[in-house]
Amino acid sequence: MSQTQDWIQQYLDYVRGVRRYSENTVAAYRRDLEDFIQYLTANGGFPGFDQIAQIDVDVYLSHLGDSYKPRTVERRISTLRGFYRFLVRQQYLADDPFADVRLTNRHHALPKFFYPKEVAALFAQTKGNHPLDQRNAALLAVLYATGMRVSELTDLTVSQFDFSMGVVLVHGKGQKDRYIPFDKQTAERVRTYLTQARPKLIAKRAGGTIPAAVFLNDRGAPLTRRGVGYILDQLIAKTSLTTKIHPHMLRHTFATEMLNNGADLRSVQELLGHASLSTTQIYTHVTMAHLQQQYRQFFPRATDQSDSPK
Repeated sequence: MSQTQDWIQQYLDYVRGVRRYSENTVAAYRRDLEDFIQYLTANGGFPGFDQIAQIDVDVYLSHLGDSYKPRTVERRISTLRGFYRFLVRQQYLADDPFADVRLTNRHHALPKFFYPKEVAALFAQTKGNHPLDQRNAALLAVLYATGMRVSELTDLTVSQFDFSMGVVLVHGKGQKDRYIPFDKQTAERVRTYLTQARPKLIAKRAGGTIPAAVFLNDRGAPLTRRGVGYILDQLIAKTSLTTKIHPHMLRHTFATEMLNNGADLRSVQELLGHASLSTTQIYTHVTMAHLQQQYRQFFPRATDQSDSPK
């Protein structure tokens, strides 16, 4: 039995024998742990529970947020947190990569987004004529200008871009397609990448067919969601920003800026590919929080307890 399977079995024996959890719960825990392994295996490789880095945790959390309802997300995170606490108690591991992941009211938390200056700082790190710089500029532009999910980005093919119309066809969740417009600056960055950088990345590919995917890694293979997370982490590490980044933050930024600049809620719903308007409504809370912060900062009486104007 491998170390991975041995640790899983020990944990399941513990929750079954010591915590007295039902067989249904034990089976759910096993599925949650196997899902974590399978996801990482399919997106860059599973290095073992003792080699999980923060980027692995961040990318997996982003995947869960893209793919599942809040209750399912919370259960899977709870399983992994309990599992890693067990490994630390057993002294198999010294550090718990899920220690800082919080569950309380997770599905009520407001989405985190970037301010315009932070977005500009990210784009500043993509300047250059190296193929990877041009790829990163196009990748960042598409995520920011369209609000698409990272899974939708990695699935993009060249034929989905219509530069004459200025739209991209996105294959969304539940096999629901939608068109999303993009601006001229984004079009220029994508064209530069497709005509100058992508052929050079394809040339590095060791035989085989030319990939259909738009975005490729430095070996000419299609980028995975984990790879996108790694790229964004590298970009933000070059800035002076202290914000932690995950690909979904650019989606949140897109939605927040649309609403802040006057877009109606149903238009934003369509652009994001949300099945329900209630899912999009959380961004109205974000914009309200922003307006309240601006009010407190700039309205003279916002922090003044007196009734008389100054």
